[in-house]
Amino acid sequence: MSQATSQTADGIAPVASLGTSGGGGASGGLGPATATLWKREMVRFFRQKNRVVSALVTPVLLWIGLGAGLDKAFVPVGAQAVDTAAVTDAAANGLASGGGVGYMAYFFPGTLSMILLFTAIFSTISVIEDRREGFMQGVLVAPIPRLAIVLGKVFGGASIAMIQALVFLLLWPLVGSFPGIGPALAAAGVLALLSIAMTAMGLCIAWPMDSTAAFHAVMMLVLMPMWFLCGAMFPVSTAQPWLRILMWANPLTYGQSVLSETLLGYDAVQTGLPLPVDVMLMFVFTAAVLAMAVKLVGQPRKDGV
Repeated sequence: MSQATSQTADGIAPVASLGTSGGGGASGGLGPATATLWKREMVRFFRQKNRVVSALVTPVLLWIGLGAGLDKAFVPVGAQAVDTAAVTDAAANGLASGGGVGYMAYFFPGTLSMILLFTAIFSTISVIEDRREGFMQGVLVAPIPRLAIVLGKVFGGASIAMIQALVFLLLWPLVGSFPGIGPALAAAGVLALLSIAMTAMGLCIAWPMDSTAAFHAVMMLVLMPMWFLCGAMFPVSTAQPWLRILMWANPLTYGQSVLSETLLGYDAVQTGLPLPVDVMLMFVFTAAVLAMAVKLVGQPRKDGV
């Protein structure tokens, strides 16, 4: 594409840099095209100050409000009282007896996954806006692989999610001691994988749609229940039997379990599976939604765009 540009709310978004004119071939480089789309996502995000603030402040307020309200009433399964002194000391330190955690600490990993979810929603809804404004049509006819579109959008959204999650992670000393360099790096790795998975899932939902209202409806119907039923707010073992089945069927549960165990030191989500199995299922989920996104973007839509 020679000098095509698309006017968006953020300014002029050049399409020419993605490749030269050519009817939708794939002669452009995968790396440069991916980097260009990734950079566009980052620039768009940091130009929208209200989005930067709301995507981080909303989960923080929920964590503080809900966590403070339920902190004294929450005793996770598996937290066995050793003796009265241990219970008293644990309560004074915001921890549940027997090595468990209070709700402020239990809900902390769940708030991290909420940040990732919100970021995935906001970053992938731009697919619908780009199509309406004409930018996506320009990208689709550029001589680049369709895979570059997937990688650019997913890595862009995942990078934004990671930045926000790592900023929130700095609040961990308020509820617990520093877990150590190893667990901290492991937590960052889990966050990166979940960021990619949730952004790819958002892309799969947004790609076939033409209406942002429809996307929000699906978000409330699918994405939010996935978060509610992943162990972010309550463990699997304390749920009603029918809810337990839904939580076991929810792939996000296993990623949440790994994140919680990394930060808290034990399986607070209570999936009943060993940690390596939870990790394997998390990788399978990420690979599956990425493959689905690649397949969807690679197929032409009925309207041609």
